Amino acid sequence: METAIIYASSHGTTEKVAIQIQHELGAENTHLFNLKSIKTIDLSRFDILVIGGSIHAGQMQGKVKRFCKNNMVDLLQKRVGLFMVGMNEPEFENEFNNAFPELLRKHAITSKCVGGEFLFEKMNFIEKLIVKKVSGISQNVSKIDETKVSQLVHEINSHL
Repeated sequence: METAIIYASSHGTTEKVAIQIQHELGAENTHLFNLKSIKTIDLSRFDILVIGGSIHAGQMQGKVKRFCKNNMVDLLQKRVGLFMVGMNEPEFENEFNNAFPELLRKHAITSKCVGGEFLFEKMNFIEKLIVKKVSGISQNVSKIDETKVSQLVHEINSHL
């Protein structure tokens, strides 16, 4: 069984989660694809696809949304897991519903909102201002929910 983890990462948190998923699934049969650096992926060679991205100002990264839209027919023929990285926990459900198309959400074998991080050293000036104003936070914070990541992996493994 070959698995692809397909994601976009702006500041490294989504990539960190993708790597954790890869290690928990078994790195030898699990391949990482960062949509920021890869144009096309041959989905036919994979049995399971795990797709994730992060929320910025309430929206999923455009590369993830476009990937899902452009590959919907192929995605619906595979076992798919979805994950979202974000810091606005009260809005997780709404953000998740806006992040992934309804058809894909209903088709997915698992979906999780796994928390996130504010990494100020990786943000530009405007991002720092927005985060400080909206959240009131002005220093690095990590709220990655390791339990949710492990649950995602467990649910994927239960469909093997």
